Amino acid sequence: MSSLQPVRGTHDLIGEERRRFNHVVETARRIVSLYGFDEWSTPIFEDTRVFSRSLGDTSDVVSKEMYTFEDRGGESLTLRPEGTAAICRALVTNGLTQSLPQKAFYAGPMFRYERPQKGRYRQFHQIGAELLGAAEPLADAEIIAMGRDVLNALGIGAEVVLELNTLGDTASRDAWRTALVTYFTDRRDELSADSQTRLERNPLRILDSKAAQDRALVADAPTIDQFLTPDAQEFWDGLRRTLDVMGVPFRHNPRIVRGLDYYGHTAFEFVTERLGAQGTVLAGGRYDGLVAEMGGPATPAIGWAGGIERLSMLLADSPGDPRPVAVIPMGADAQAAALTVLQAVRAAGIRAETSYRGNMKRRMERANRMNATHAIVIGSDEIARGVVQVKDLDSGQQAEVAMDGVAGFLRAGSATKA
Repeated sequence: MSSLQPVRGTHDLIGEERRRFNHVVETARRIVSLYGFDEWSTPIFEDTRVFSRSLGDTSDVVSKEMYTFEDRGGESLTLRPEGTAAICRALVTNGLTQSLPQKAFYAGPMFRYERPQKGRYRQFHQIGAELLGAAEPLADAEIIAMGRDVLNALGIGAEVVLELNTLGDTASRDAWRTALVTYFTDRRDELSADSQTRLERNPLRILDSKAAQDRALVADAPTIDQFLTPDAQEFWDGLRRTLDVMGVPFRHNPRIVRGLDYYGHTAFEFVTERLGAQGTVLAGGRYDGLVAEMGGPATPAIGWAGGIERLSMLLADSPGDPRPVAVIPMGADAQAAALTVLQAVRAAGIRAETSYRGNMKRRMERANRMNATHAIVIGSDEIARGVVQVKDLDSGQQAEVAMDGVAGFLRAGSATKA
């Protein structure tokens, strides 16, 4: 049999990479809980309509990238390509639109069939947060500040920049869209083939194009600023004032857009130059019409998502696991006593390991390889006296400790080590 490899665009999370991954998720969980967010978990696959409605039939995700299949009952199902739509579906399904606002945090795998590259996989993972049921600029500012705090807690806040834009209200976007259609129609022959199609179906998506010929035209395209209604301008001004009060720096980037009608007002991205083309590490925006797309009432909402793999790549150091202690029985007669001590130490919340075979020398060598802080040695003489020998593997100092007091000895003072 030929050697089996992970499917293209997927990868194993082992050792240091898994520790980095866990650190991102656990750090995000800790920070979002300070803002009152609870964790939600939704199924990895959903009715295809959940995503075709939320992402739009003209989007690349729906038209090219979704993993969609028909189950044995003839239903069309799709592996989750993003988290927001599933959270909105869960809000409606569980009757939570009657108890707003709801603050949801999630972490888990997403699936998109796209070209794998650095920081981008076909099975990738995201953390995300959604604030459902709040329409005020303060809600936008708070969720942006929370994203900033997550990045700061990960130690990468200084390496990212918050870019911010407004998409205005419906009237603002309608006027802007009309101006964009006029502008790009006059330059239709200069557009890429994909953008010529977008011009007919969703002209705002031209602004997201990565084609060089499109980027040159986009640079001179009308921006929404000149089309903002008084209400939209007031929202935009209020958001920026609140971010200033909260001490969240940002720069205005008028080219950040969202192509679907239920997106409005705030759009933002935290970007870095360290990851090349995949420079966005956390991004989000306001989507006041999405819950209604799921069959619920009109519900204001804003959220963000961040790629765990990309965030992991930015961590300066591996978080590392706590160093263990090694429990070493001297001879078969000491095995039972060693297991009793091993479990007592673990029950006290201290990481502990033992070797399954080998003489004293080999077991001590393994203790050093696992970077143990202490070796707990138990022989027949120690069993007879109800004690163990505890050796500090950093200093070389050794102490005789009562067998039922080992955990307390290790936890006291500076005995345990990070």
